[in-house]
Amino acid sequence: MKTQLSKLLLPTVLFFLLSFGSAFLCEAQQTPLLPVVKSEIRGINIFGKPVDNQTRCVHWHSELDVIAIKFKCCEKYYPCFSCHEEEADHEHQVWPKAEFDAKAILCGVCGTELSIETYMSSGNTCPSCAAAFNPGCSKHYHLYFETGEGQSSVAASKNNPFYSQGKGY
Repeated sequence: MKTQLSKLLLPTVLFFLLSFGSAFLCEAQQTPLLPVVKSEIRGINIFGKPVDNQTRCVHWHSELDVIAIKFKCCEKYYPCFSCHEEEADHEHQVWPKAEFDAKAILCGVCGTELSIETYMSSGNTCPSCAAAFNPGCSKHYHLYFETGEGQSSVAASKNNPFYSQGKGY
């Protein structure tokens, strides 16, 4: 009796799987679930478009791109200017020189928060863990920090012809 039931059910089950099962598989393949990247270092959220937990982002992701900057305007850490421009709902502001003692740089390797002053004089190396920082970031200081070059509190924006979507200057 068991063998006869198996002989009857097996073709039916196979028919169902071949007819309808592949439709379910194809539908799942067409709509893959993408992982949500949430970057956090020592309990500090990194906003924008990070690609790892060392503050690299879709715009800047070399071995040396391991800092996040706390933006003056919203007090939130972003990996770069472009991340802020693309995600924030407000204009950015640069840090005035009078506030360079504020902790506004986060080392993505060890999670140490550095003052702007300490970061700018660090020789592109974290004073806590000796991680190397990207020396090219100094070319973008004017986007984050008052540099005395006649900039306003909004040094660059999407309307500024010198603004570059994180592709270099």
